[in-house]
Amino acid sequence: MSRGWFPPPASYPGEPGGPVPRPAACPGSARPGPVPYRGPPLSCGGRAPPDAPAPPRTPGPCASPPRGRTLPWNAGYAEIINAEKSEFNEDQAACGKLCIRRCEFGPEEDQEWLTLCSEEFLTGHYWALFDGHGGPAAAILAANTLHSCLRRQLEAIGEGMVATQPPMHLSGRCVCPSDPQFVEEKGIRTEDLVIGALESAFQECDEVIGRELEAAGQVGGCTALVAVSLKGKLYVANAGDSRAILVRRDEVRPLSSEFTPESERQRIQQLAFVYPELLADEFTRLEFPRRLKGDDLGQKVLFRDHYMSGWSYKCVEKSDLKYPLIHGQGRQARLLGTLAVSRGLGDHQLRVLDTNIQLKPFLLSVPQVTVLDLDQLELQEEDVVVMATDGLWDVLSNEQVARLVQSFLPGNREDPHRFSELAQMLIHSTQGKDGSPTGEGQVSYDDVSVFVIPLYSQGQGSSGH
Repeated sequence: MSRGWFPPPASYPGEPGGPVPRPAACPGSARPGPVPYRGPPLSCGGRAPPDAPAPPRTPGPCASPPRGRTLPWNAGYAEIINAEKSEFNEDQAACGKLCIRRCEFGPEEDQEWLTLCSEEFLTGHYWALFDGHGGPAAAILAANTLHSCLRRQLEAIGEGMVATQPPMHLSGRCVCPSDPQFVEEKGIRTEDLVIGALESAFQECDEVIGRELEAAGQVGGCTALVAVSLKGKLYVANAGDSRAILVRRDEVRPLSSEFTPESERQRIQQLAFVYPELLADEFTRLEFPRRLKGDDLGQKVLFRDHYMSGWSYKCVEKSDLKYPLIHGQGRQARLLGTLAVSRGLGDHQLRVLDTNIQLKPFLLSVPQVTVLDLDQLELQEEDVVVMATDGLWDVLSNEQVARLVQSFLPGNREDPHRFSELAQMLIHSTQGKDGSPTGEGQVSYDDVSVFVIPLYSQGQGSSGH
């Protein structure tokens, strides 16, 4: 990993760099101090000193990396901390070069052991946004940790990634002559190995965050949106409600889907159906158009259960008057009256207020992965991927962002900082200020972080060897 862009890694067995520095524990206490706050290092220069004053609770200026600091692929980045929601910026960002070393098998009698060669085997790049809730701790740990988890997962499958077809046995052994046929019939491709590595890295990072926060006596979680370029393809992995889109001259294409209690209603309801004890007899898994009242008893009302995409009617019973598992509409929808997202990292200690009901069983850390084959696109100079936390998408649609991109880039081709300036302009469009490019005065009250990743030239011939 390039250390030039990443903060020091979190504490992890076998990982160089040591643990995340923490304030000293109180005398006589075995519990470590809390994870220290720092702003996203891309624009603020890293962790704040212990005696630094708390950030002001007013909308801060839009910040970008210093002009002399170039991000991978000359990507643009900008962020803003918005007022009153939190004392700190709960968004975190990371990016850098992904250097994957070759794994080799040991002697025949010791084939279960792998060794890592020191030279680089494959290279790629990595961009990530983490939107914290319940404090910034989980997002900070994810920004410190996920890239290391991903590198380990990719190194474990390195030989399979460079094979024409992923082998049945990574060691090269052929137990069954028909093994290649079985792999072909399953339709397993190289990109499936990378997708599996991303899914495993998210799961591993989630476990690290759980251990770190438990040891520090903290709670919190975060969403995660990651883009990885490797061997001519861009992999976009999302767990949460951040979003990535591809913007071209005449096209806007979603590269991710948001995961909210509404979008994953059936999965969440089915889990409650299989394990009703998770609701502790405090919630109903059924969905109704509104919260039912005592006057609804005995009436036939609209409802739906885990097996239904449509609606039906049922006679209201007393158990239906409990608080719904999923309540609210749109961005106001909440899982167990608490969380607005259904996937992400952390939240291992999160419980429903005044109960012992855990939210973690209903949350998934596994991302959805979209693959963009850059070698198959006829890339133009203005083709970019826009990644942003939900603060941007709360007030701007995909089409509005695409129009801003398409109007800004053609007239600024000679500006080497145009992608960071574009990221700043997108954030400016969420602040409801006079002169906003959208002219609609929309205001986002959330922290906002944006990457603008140019694809032209960097995406051409990027095999990564």
